Amino acid sequence: MTALSAHQYIQRDSGTVVTENLLSDRLVNLVYSRGREIAPKLFHQLTSRRSNDLWAYLNFDLTAGNPRRAARRIIRSLGIDLSECVAADTLTSPRKVFERQIRYWACRPMAAAEDQVVAPADARMVFGSLARQSLFFLKEKFFDFQELLGADKPDWRGAFKDGEFAILRLTPEKYHYNHLPVSGSVRDIYTLDGAFHSCNPGAVVQMVQPYSKNRRVVTIIDTDVDGGSGVGLVAMIEIVALMIGDIVQCYSATRYDNPGPITPGGFLNRGQPKSLYRPGSSVDVLLFQQNRVRFCDDLVRNQRHPGVQSRFSEGFGRRLVETDVTVRSTIAHKEYHHVG
Repeated sequence: MTALSAHQYIQRDSGTVVTENLLSDRLVNLVYSRGREIAPKLFHQLTSRRSNDLWAYLNFDLTAGNPRRAARRIIRSLGIDLSECVAADTLTSPRKVFERQIRYWACRPMAAAEDQVVAPADARMVFGSLARQSLFFLKEKFFDFQELLGADKPDWRGAFKDGEFAILRLTPEKYHYNHLPVSGSVRDIYTLDGAFHSCNPGAVVQMVQPYSKNRRVVTIIDTDVDGGSGVGLVAMIEIVALMIGDIVQCYSATRYDNPGPITPGGFLNRGQPKSLYRPGSSVDVLLFQQNRVRFCDDLVRNQRHPGVQSRFSEGFGRRLVETDVTVRSTIAHKEYHHVG
């Protein structure tokens, strides 16, 4: 794969193939293609918490005395739709732009059927399976499964062994709240420390299993409960990336009202806000138990599309094309052939 090959994805609603304008692409590729080998200590420093906080400050808080002008410039350059926003007139700094709230109840509709799994974010999505016999077998391309969930979590590693997964990559222009993909009761929530690697597709291909090496929050949701989605255990893993300073848990049962922490035993409703990335680009990973969900047919077709140039396809040696999906849109259905 050439270091600066194009990366394309498919817009779900229109089917249009789009070439992504990857921010700081040359710099990221230089750091990940040569920096790791030539200067490993410097590379480690660049992906540390201290450097990440500095990058975030320089990009989102240091505005040369005119934060409103900087905010307007970002809104224009990233094509942010202000008509979707809650209180658009309050977006007076780059950080406020990236942490904006939207009228998701109006502009991000959700299917009523509870047994449909919905996208947790506005993001570019691929999916796969950890089961070797599956046509979508992608074991340990993006992450080390054991490491992803934590070395001291054998119960959860056993629960999701040979299951399915979805990876949703949020880019800087995206709305950065995460929403619940399913309804159910919280069985566990914990944080795993780590680095702040870029989620640029070129960096992901060159970096060994970056998603299980970055700092992340893991939430285990039991959907086989009263009022739940009925798709077994679901792991929602929120992963930091370059310039993401924090993952704030702020669940709201109604719109953005009365946000609060998430604790074991609490019930979470599908489609509601769960957390906020502060700010930049980041990744959500969903894990499902084996044979409990079936991904939507259009996502299957898009991922195998032969006419799209994807760095993931080139780097991993198989067709792997992202689809741009909207938060709360259906990405998978309950698998009714499951015997449990």
